[in-house]
Amino acid sequence: MQQPKELGFWMCTALVIGNTIGMGIFVLPASLAPYGFNAMLGWGITVLGMTMLARVFAQLAREFPAADGPYTYIEQTTGKLPAYIAIWCYWVSCWITNAALAIGLVGYLGKVLPGLDDVSPVVLAIALIWLFVGINLLGMRTGGGVQIVTTALKLLPMLFILGLGAWLLLTEPSVYTRHPPTTPITLAGLMAASTIALFAMLGIESAAVPAGRVRDPEKNIPRSTLFGTLLMAVIYIGVSAMAMLLLEQDQLAQSSAPFADLLDQFVGAGNGRLLSVFVVISGLGALNGWTLVVSELTASMGRHGFLPQVVRGLNSRGAPWIALALTGVLATVMVLMNYSKSMVEGFTFLSQVVTAANLPLYLLCAIALVVLTRRGDRKPPGSLFVLGILGTAYVVFAFIGLGREPFVWSLVLGVAGLPLYWLMRKRSA
Repeated sequence: MQQPKELGFWMCTALVIGNTIGMGIFVLPASLAPYGFNAMLGWGITVLGMTMLARVFAQLAREFPAADGPYTYIEQTTGKLPAYIAIWCYWVSCWITNAALAIGLVGYLGKVLPGLDDVSPVVLAIALIWLFVGINLLGMRTGGGVQIVTTALKLLPMLFILGLGAWLLLTEPSVYTRHPPTTPITLAGLMAASTIALFAMLGIESAAVPAGRVRDPEKNIPRSTLFGTLLMAVIYIGVSAMAMLLLEQDQLAQSSAPFADLLDQFVGAGNGRLLSVFVVISGLGALNGWTLVVSELTASMGRHGFLPQVVRGLNSRGAPWIALALTGVLATVMVLMNYSKSMVEGFTFLSQVVTAANLPLYLLCAIALVVLTRRGDRKPPGSLFVLGILGTAYVVFAFIGLGREPFVWSLVLGVAGLPLYWLMRKRSA
């Protein structure tokens, strides 16, 4: 069955925004609080770097309109092995992301629906994974529709908080200068803060991954990638700056729900509780989006011969049902493995692995753009060469900022996939 192209601009945009804005934004200001104004400078670096990478993905989508995703971008410029390593690491990161989201959601679900406290956290997490496998089995249009709705809902509290900030700026501007952060600006603090901010921006490539299912990919992927990335940048910087300036630094650093504290302090006690509902909606939307992305990525790996061909199979609604089932099983295994840790430890560990596994894809796509500008009969403008170089430099900077452990994890993941690469190549030969 031929793959139907069902993703348009708004569904692609919902994937970019919905997959990037998960649950981390709701606790991110607390993580950044110890760094003071280093956090805002770190946000600036991260936004510039990720915007450059968004432009890299946008340009590659224009140059390869018939591609079914980033694998083709890299394979056509740097070769099969680099493409395989990047996609293998990214594929692993996607189903680990689903496990991490399911684990994180369980803690909030008990606050929104108290009756669920009696249900085993493992059972709840696994049930959430398979709920969205089931939704996406109904077809790309259904999964994309759910993504649009949940993305719109998750933006509501962020827009309300930004509106509150604007209202305070107009009516009582002095609240922004009562207790500025006192942490001095240092290079170490800047790099640490930009690394934390990077966690929150992973997912900008979400429109490019299912490129084979996108209508007019040379138009819709670039537009949705750039629009989604810039919108998220404005929201992230705005709400993070508000939390940093309106709450005392120590209070913010110790907060488990900084935006709930912000609403309780400036709107009225009890209003912050409503935020838990939107945290759950945000997490559910991200889980749906990553389920859609990883199933399409799995099917793409089958088409390129790096997973068994059977994963390409589509059901009557055009959904890659075997790929969905496989990634559901893998995410379930990760949930079971990480419940030997505490919930926080499990979520933190999985987040580190996910970050490490994303960077090879970003690095090789930036390098792909550099290579593309240096060869061929029709050479793109020289500005794209500069863009590729800057994107490459930013990923190297990110690797340095992440430190040794995530870098080692990215190497381990890449090496772990090599036996499968050689096995599938041998079979195809």
